[in-house]
Amino acid sequence: MSSKKKERIVCEACGKPASFRCPKCSSMGLPPSYFCGQDCFKKYWSIHKVKHQSVEKLVEMMRAAQDAGPVGCGDERFAGYYYTGKLRKYRVTPRLPVPDDIPKPDYALDPHGIPDSEVKSRGTDVIEVKTPEMVEGMRVAGKIAREVLDAATAAVRVGITTDEIDKIVHEETIKRGAYPSPLNYRMFPKSVCTSVNEVICHGIPDERPLENGDIVNIDVTIYYNGFHGDVNETIPVGTINERSKRLIEAAYNSMMRAIEIVKPGVRYSQIGDTIGAFIKKTGFSVDRHYCGHGIGSNFHPNPTIPHYEHNKCHGIMRANHTFTIEPMINSGTASDTVWPDDWTVVTTDGQRSAQFENTILCTETGYEILTPRTEKSFKFRFYAN
Repeated sequence: MSSKKKERIVCEACGKPASFRCPKCSSMGLPPSYFCGQDCFKKYWSIHKVKHQSVEKLVEMMRAAQDAGPVGCGDERFAGYYYTGKLRKYRVTPRLPVPDDIPKPDYALDPHGIPDSEVKSRGTDVIEVKTPEMVEGMRVAGKIAREVLDAATAAVRVGITTDEIDKIVHEETIKRGAYPSPLNYRMFPKSVCTSVNEVICHGIPDERPLENGDIVNIDVTIYYNGFHGDVNETIPVGTINERSKRLIEAAYNSMMRAIEIVKPGVRYSQIGDTIGAFIKKTGFSVDRHYCGHGIGSNFHPNPTIPHYEHNKCHGIMRANHTFTIEPMINSGTASDTVWPDDWTVVTTDGQRSAQFENTILCTETGYEILTPRTEKSFKFRFYAN
């Protein structure tokens, strides 16, 4: 019969005999880590704590995998998916029908949602100069988009689902004889984008109830009489924390500073320079992958307009250009990733993001906001309504 030799316990840091155990390892149920004393423990802490962080990350991933997947959202693509933040995918209801008599963009009935005319327009560097008649059409589309957004933001409350907000947007849009532009655009399944908390953009409305302290961006685009109008705002749900308030304010102010430089002769790249320089002072960051864009008879024609500094955007503003300015401002990192639904863009660190957008007309002397706020627009405390 063999005998077991007694194990010699040594310090994890210096190798000397040890009896002091790391209390964090004990509380986490990890194998004990020993040190010769408090001094060695403190000196080695920056290295040792990585063990705790690795286990915590693994536990977080396991919990995310348990929360995700077919149970809850019904989407097999989310089985085992590691979420970057606390938000989870919920069930998405079927798309809503649009009456036959409402004029539709070319992608509306395409089985793959391909915007053919837009794709063709992207084959050149031309930025469309609108005729006076086209500008008037854009004004009407912008007015309708704002009316629909105002109806949607008025409904935001604790407990409402983004699916219910989608229904409001859909009904308010078709009531005005317009088509909800996101619906079937490259197969997007809903009539509006609703981006909650760490979602930067392109959130798909689902059955998750909004919670007190959430923030939600509602991005409305409508198609009316041959023209698109595009506008969005980020709305607080109930009582939000101070950092979220500052984030929303920074997103709005960065958009407005960029709008104020619009006039003939200005380079489109200066929009990003203006936004980036402003946001740098706030301590937040600008998403670099998703941009403003031209708009008119097509949803996303030229130009593509980055919102960050030192971008390589080509093109110079001319009178009767129409385009959107819509900076996405993140509380933490500027980097993003996309959920398995191939649409929902989230921050990689799980921190929040806020966005504001308007459709802009470059005039002979400056600019005109084609989606201006109204008395019915959501009342933010940080600027005059």
